[in-house]
Amino acid sequence: MAVVRPVVLATGGTGGHVFPAEALAGELEARGVPFALVTDSRGRQWHGALAHHPVHYIHSASPTGSWQHKIKAVLALALGLFDAWRALGRIAPSAVVGFGGYASVPTMLAARLRRLPAMLHEQNAVLGRANRLVVGGAARVATSFAHTRHIDADSRARLVGNPVRGPVRVLRDQPYRAPDAGRVVDLLVFGGSQGAASFGEVVPAAVLSLPQAMRARLRIVQQCRPESIDRVRASYVKAGVVAELAPFFTDLPRRIAAAHLIIGRSGASTVAELATVGRPSILVPYPYAADDHQTANARAFEVTGGCIVMPHAAFTAPALAEQMVSLIDQPERLAAMAAAAHGAGRPDAAARLADIVAELISVPRPPSGVAA
Repeated sequence: MAVVRPVVLATGGTGGHVFPAEALAGELEARGVPFALVTDSRGRQWHGALAHHPVHYIHSASPTGSWQHKIKAVLALALGLFDAWRALGRIAPSAVVGFGGYASVPTMLAARLRRLPAMLHEQNAVLGRANRLVVGGAARVATSFAHTRHIDADSRARLVGNPVRGPVRVLRDQPYRAPDAGRVVDLLVFGGSQGAASFGEVVPAAVLSLPQAMRARLRIVQQCRPESIDRVRASYVKAGVVAELAPFFTDLPRRIAAAHLIIGRSGASTVAELATVGRPSILVPYPYAADDHQTANARAFEVTGGCIVMPHAAFTAPALAEQMVSLIDQPERLAAMAAAAHGAGRPDAAARLADIVAELISVPRPPSGVAA
């Protein structure tokens, strides 16, 4: 039996890049394909399917900000290229898969220099800046949305979706039940540290302006920045609303599945998880995301009918309250949005991505019907 050489997963250290890499890692492991992770020091915080496999850390930095910072970043990336060249020499991989983030750039460049088969996965509806630097060396570009800016007309593009973590996929078949008139409405609010700051101001003010009968039905779970929790809690106490507040929820997938309505940002992982589980949402794109990719993500999801998009500039308490009243008063609309979101989900994204890897390394796909 031929020995299968490892596949290298090159990724930035943030969750948006690591979660798809983790999902592919689980799929490769199920198929008997070994893998190794190459990332920067931020990758030390991630575990899951990547915890017990080889990890190689390289230098990297984002070349943004002041000119002094840009110079330091270029030097760090040059060191990272040397690190990655040596790592690939030790690993001797069959292929390299890049997931974006500047930490992936040195590894993708080293793969091109070593003439290794390579491909990219883009999580957003806009090809990221780091991926644009290395796309020339990729034999395939796997996309998460039907239309991805900067790669739409490229024959190398393959639509696979954005792989999500196992704890999200297992909730795919949990049905959505819209809140009946007069019954409790579970509202989930989350958006990372940047989203939490804005949401901590707007959402409580919107809730306070709702009719008292509607406020009495709300049960809120909200991510808040630590310095805002007391103020936000006081607002909900004043509104007579039951609320659970925390800086971070370790069981977020379960809470997504339990929600009747979600208010959040529109990062790639958030959109993919909402679609996989199938839950209605109000999405507020983070306005300072690179290339405004969160707006592109949200608009692409909005086309499916699974969400309502509120641009950050229009995200005010009165506007949010109007949307909430409209949705809560129309449970059939919430149910339709949930069904549309569910229909847009791609729970087999990791398998589709692994199939493309198999093409690169000439490993047969598993027989039809075999779970990966």
